[in-house]
Amino acid sequence: MSVTKKDGLFSNLKQDIPASVVVFLVAVPLCLGIALASGAPLFSGIIAGIIGGIVVGAFSGSQLGVSGPAAGLAVIVLSAISELGSFEIFLAAVVLSGVFQLILGYAKAGIIGYYFPSSVIKGMLSGIGIIIILKQIPHSLGYDKDYHGSLAFSQPDGHNTLSELYYMFEAITPGAALITIISMAVLILWEQPFMKKVKLFSVVQGPLVVVASGIGLNVLFQSIPSLSLKANQVVAIPVADSFSGFIGQFTTPDFSQMLNPGIWVVAATIAIVASLETLLCLEATDKLDPQKRVTPTNRELKAQGIGNILSGLVGGLPITQVIVRSSTNIQSGGKTKMSAILHGVIMLLCAMAIPAVLNLIPLASLAAILFIVGYKLAKPVVFKQMYKLGVEHFAPFMVTIAGIIFTDLLVGIILGLVVAVMYILYNNYKKPFLFETDKHLKEKELHLELAEDVTFINKASILNTLGQVPNGSKVVINATRSVNICQDVIEIIDEFETSAKYRDITVEILKRERRGVENQRKVAEFALNEV
Repeated sequence: MSVTKKDGLFSNLKQDIPASVVVFLVAVPLCLGIALASGAPLFSGIIAGIIGGIVVGAFSGSQLGVSGPAAGLAVIVLSAISELGSFEIFLAAVVLSGVFQLILGYAKAGIIGYYFPSSVIKGMLSGIGIIIILKQIPHSLGYDKDYHGSLAFSQPDGHNTLSELYYMFEAITPGAALITIISMAVLILWEQPFMKKVKLFSVVQGPLVVVASGIGLNVLFQSIPSLSLKANQVVAIPVADSFSGFIGQFTTPDFSQMLNPGIWVVAATIAIVASLETLLCLEATDKLDPQKRVTPTNRELKAQGIGNILSGLVGGLPITQVIVRSSTNIQSGGKTKMSAILHGVIMLLCAMAIPAVLNLIPLASLAAILFIVGYKLAKPVVFKQMYKLGVEHFAPFMVTIAGIIFTDLLVGIILGLVVAVMYILYNNYKKPFLFETDKHLKEKELHLELAEDVTFINKASILNTLGQVPNGSKVVINATRSVNICQDVIEIIDEFETSAKYRDITVEILKRERRGVENQRKVAEFALNEV
């Protein structure tokens, strides 16, 4: 969908600037945590966040999506760096993965994202909301064994999401817990209607107040031993001594191993996984968008490809669109993609100029912000709405949620998709033809009106129905409305027509007027272009 004048880059700065600051605050520890889990230099996560905001944001057609390093790729990156032998060789694979994504974009592979049912997408959003809350509870109390931004159930140390909720009681930090309580009180207060009536409070975002107060409390607690925070309980951006030192944190790829098949395998793996995560996040973000704008998926793949090429060239991690940052952007009032671009600009400037100030931000403050994000993604009303839609929608929804919580994002989505497809197949099995007792069954005359699309899935039900026709009857098989009939079904009807002669059954077949159908999407597009 094209951007209207109302959605111009500079027409909503009043909303986009505050939203970009909140997204930046949430993104920084996520970038660092994912880099740590990936076994890569910490600054590589910041590089990916900067490029995901500025470069991908500029080329993308998504108005609210925010890109950066993704937790779903952390395990792939960790094993790839080990297998390829160095981080520099791995960067060459990142560049190549971006090329692959460009190819996918020009090949119009973005349509894949539309094949995931709404129940699975909503399950993904609710599942991520729940996992965010579960993962942030330990951080809110000062227990930081699991890296910030993790979405996986199992952890490298043998613990998991649920077991961490037990172990965290062994290492509660009073200072972190107090900061969380104060931060939550501020955020809940900011959500109240009477606060939004005050102009100052409507301009200044609650998360900004939370971060500022968190920094103040952290500085204050440094003089109180019982409340002071440890090094792993605050943001930890690498600090350079000078501008040249800052530039020195960027890394160039080693292309000398490009003939190594391992690089191509890693690049293809990253391209496929990153593209799938991006398309799923894109679909989810469009559903959260208050204006319900539709993002061009092929353009998004191209934007992600450009971003990954550049990220690999300067030492960054692979990039995807990320639902945590995107949903934070939406909930913070972002209106256009300027908020995503500005969050990257802010990250770049702060990493250059004030990394020491950023390193005063408590993770407990950010955990409180993410609690609100998680709750808004997994509101109880969503569960009620999905339950009312019936089991064929509620089951894939719940399976997706359970899969995300107890495995990881992609596995959970695949499990939900499998359940959704099973219900689709079952419904197709039940409806191979239209049959109304009072209309289609008169004495010993049976009328079967075949569906528009009859596939091999319908074989069993058609075979069973024809097998129960009593001897001496008349059967009228009406295929005039059918556009496509699978050859398997045609063979069943032909065989029934043959066997009917021996059972004194009269068979009348009203044949199709058309065989096959044109690509209706292309026909419609051509007609619209002619208007």
